[in-house]
Amino acid sequence: MKNGANANTLALFLKVKNFVSLQLISKINLIMKKLMIVVLLLSTLQINCQEKGEINKSSKTEKIIVYGSDSCHYCIDTKTFLKEKNIEFTYYDIDINKAKEQEMLVKLKKANIPVYTLSLPVIDNKGDVFLNTGNFKEFLKLLHKKIE
Repeated sequence: MKNGANANTLALFLKVKNFVSLQLISKINLIMKKLMIVVLLLSTLQINCQEKGEINKSSKTEKIIVYGSDSCHYCIDTKTFLKEKNIEFTYYDIDINKAKEQEMLVKLKKANIPVYTLSLPVIDNKGDVFLNTGNFKEFLKLLHKKIE
């Protein structure tokens, strides 16, 4: 009887052990699934942050953009001024390039500069948008100060 009781006890012990093991495995699987979801979310966030960092980094290394017109003497003088100072810039003639004209208008709106006060040239210095407000000598001083 002793051996039979021991065998029954052992069988019961093994059943309980298997049952507990299955429950533990089930719980571990659930925890692992949750951890995988967290890792995926964190990876996605990291990628998004890196992309934003690259966008910000590229916009900060971008050259100065000058929006103007080849028939505007202030625009021509601004290009000459920048060339004399050995400042790299990209120039867009908004009379010819209407897509860049629209881009300029969007930037002015984002900078809260009313379009009805528009006078050329318009400068985008790495996101800092400003324009000639009438006193060209003051405009060149401001431009020089902002690009240093």
